[in-house]
Amino acid sequence: MKAVIIKEFGGPENLVVADIPDPKPGPGEVLVRVRVCALNHLDLHVRHGIPAYKIKLPHILGCDVAGEIVEIGAGVTSAKIGDRVAVAPGRSCRDCDACLQGRETLCRHYTIIGERGGPGGYAQYLVVPEPYLLPIPASLSFEQAAALPLTFLTAWHMLMTLGGCGPDQWVLILGAGSGVAVAALQIAKLAGARVIAASTSPEQLEKAVGRGA
Repeated sequence: MKAVIIKEFGGPENLVVADIPDPKPGPGEVLVRVRVCALNHLDLHVRHGIPAYKIKLPHILGCDVAGEIVEIGAGVTSAKIGDRVAVAPGRSCRDCDACLQGRETLCRHYTIIGERGGPGGYAQYLVVPEPYLLPIPASLSFEQAAALPLTFLTAWHMLMTLGGCGPDQWVLILGAGSGVAVAALQIAKLAGARVIAASTSPEQLEKAVGRGA
């Protein structure tokens, strides 16, 4: 398959199209044909190089993926070939106390695909464990679905899991034009909160008001 890889850290000139072996799904995994992979700030940070992250090169970036299932490994029970899916980017051991309590981000082995959690979506195909598949509703395109995973999961965790956001609460969102801020605004409104948006950009403030701030 074709993939965009980095052979060394640095600027975009280090992104190289390469031919690599097609991945194969193992037990409990599916193979996703990548239709869209969004560009996340995490991709830029990893590409430039993060000394604390011992990433083996060459490496495939891309944490926000949407596509369709084209092959199913043994033991997969709910997914089927042809399903349109986005990919939850986090990876954990799924066996420690934190994981078993539904707090995967506290797992000491927690990583993200395209970062330290294995290859990302800058490729034609990606192997995904079944628990990390997110069904795409018919109302969303692949492009829209790929814009959701990391930003919306981050915002949801902050507001709902940690913050207990709900009706009659006030939520202040800083940097209203960022991806996480746009996600947080929509989630807070969905929860019934009153949202105040802050930004140095009049254009972003106008957009935030249009979204309900």
